[in-house]
Amino acid sequence: MIPSTHVDPAAAAGALGQKMGIEFLELSPERSVARMPVEGNTQPYGILHGGAHLVLAESLGSMSAHLHAGDGRFAVGIEISASHSRSVSAGWVTGTCTAISLGRTLTVHEIVLTDDDGNRLSTVRMTNLLRDA
Repeated sequence: MIPSTHVDPAAAAGALGQKMGIEFLELSPERSVARMPVEGNTQPYGILHGGAHLVLAESLGSMSAHLHAGDGRFAVGIEISASHSRSVSAGWVTGTCTAISLGRTLTVHEIVLTDDDGNRLSTVRMTNLLRDA
């Protein structure tokens, strides 16, 4: 469930995420879930663009870190890496973000992207620096 006191679900993905059709389903510092359509986010060969994987993953990791940071603080991504293990050409991609470490100044999240059949497409690791506003 998305805590409405911290994040507007319609704006959580930002302008780029909205253009890509990202929909947040669950949002917290410990675990977040969002999905994105493959259609409209493909490379010329008809498969989901690798950069689209990262937009979905970074949207999840950033919002989870932002929620952990709390009032008067914000999260800044300082590292992201991805391993793509499978392609997809139709349907939806779901990202599940899980906290690895929620510290005072850094957060680390793992984001697993899957297709409609539950096949793992990508594994992403993201680190955010927490700063005072």
